[in-house]
Amino acid sequence: MKNQNFQNPEKTIFYQIEKAIKQYRTMAQNNLNELGYSITINQVLMLIQIEDRPEISQVELSEFLFKDVASITRMTELLVKRGFLLRAENKDDRRKKDLKITDKGRVILKLAIPIIKKNRETALASIDPEEKEKLFKTLSKIILNTSK
Repeated sequence: MKNQNFQNPEKTIFYQIEKAIKQYRTMAQNNLNELGYSITINQVLMLIQIEDRPEISQVELSEFLFKDVASITRMTELLVKRGFLLRAENKDDRRKKDLKITDKGRVILKLAIPIIKKNRETALASIDPEEKEKLFKTLSKIILNTSK
């Protein structure tokens, strides 16, 4: 049992991955909070996806953001209520909703995207390109191994 790191989970790769993600998200949210708009990283990522892919569905957003559809619906409601997003019935399928960024939403993106870029630069500052490529490949293998 001692070799399995059950007593020292911090020595496992998965613990380190989780810790890195949580620390990154905390830093990223703190930096985003400095804008004074009270918007979450996930809400900004959702706005970016809608801006880049206007036809994206809420199901696709849920898969991209690792959220359930109900969470995406709540995020959508909040972004509509705050004036960052417009929602309209799809002309071809009444069950679907079309989402569109408002001018106010574009202002948020214009302010948030440089912060996101800086967050990524900060997190990856001491990692050389070869290490990044190796890490990306390794994480891709873990994803593939656990998708079976």
